[in-house]
Amino acid sequence: MKAPTHRQAKAAGIQILAGPHAVLEAMRASRRTLHRILLARQGPGAAIEAILRMARAHGVPVEVRSRSDLDRLAGGIAHQGVLAEAGPFPYLEPEEVATRALRGPGAAFLVVLDGIQDPHNLGAIIRTGEAAGAHGLILPRDRAAPVTGAAVRASAGASEHLPVAQVTNLAAFLKWVKTQGIWVVGADPAGARLLYDVDLRGPLALVIGAEGRGLRPVVKSRCDHTVRIPAVGKVGSLNASCAAAVCIFEIIRQRWGNKGQRGM
Repeated sequence: MKAPTHRQAKAAGIQILAGPHAVLEAMRASRRTLHRILLARQGPGAAIEAILRMARAHGVPVEVRSRSDLDRLAGGIAHQGVLAEAGPFPYLEPEEVATRALRGPGAAFLVVLDGIQDPHNLGAIIRTGEAAGAHGLILPRDRAAPVTGAAVRASAGASEHLPVAQVTNLAAFLKWVKTQGIWVVGADPAGARLLYDVDLRGPLALVIGAEGRGLRPVVKSRCDHTVRIPAVGKVGSLNASCAAAVCIFEIIRQRWGNKGQRGM
């Protein structure tokens, strides 16, 4: 019996997780159901052994299938011989993410994306944010990439750990978080201040604009500060995920100070 196609799986409410990191982290996080794991016929290895061990512990069925079956189900996402059929991505409510952030540990730190369209950029930003200890990520519900299987793979499974919420009106959400004591800082190539000149140690939401157009005017108007990354080359700005990484780790650098350890 052939595996279903990617389109058939999506229609059935199943998200395909591709690659050993995505599958392992989904099991470690235990935030959503894994219906089954599909492995291509291949020799044993450390990653495969870890997947089999964790699948047994979580009671997830494992099937060995042909690589063509996995290719059909992956829908073009590189899978390295490992796929999982998972339930829908577990978005949280935006107010819950903000409330959790305010409870800490450390000063609240949210990453807010204003219309990122590329799932690979989204995944890279999720990976960076989770690695840096951000408390959550906020996405627009419309005209922006959701957390798809491609984004999960690009995040190396970090999406399974970082709280993510979608909002209908991003500008209204930013207005609300400001009433909760969270400062809003927007990254913009024409920002009024250099990134390194702004105190980023307090509770804040870092807003990253979309590829190409950057921050929308209505979103920029909600920012307490707009900051720019200094650039001296001939290319005027960085890729969205690269700009996010620079800003995120400047926040962490300031918060850690000279402690040499996690000081958020």
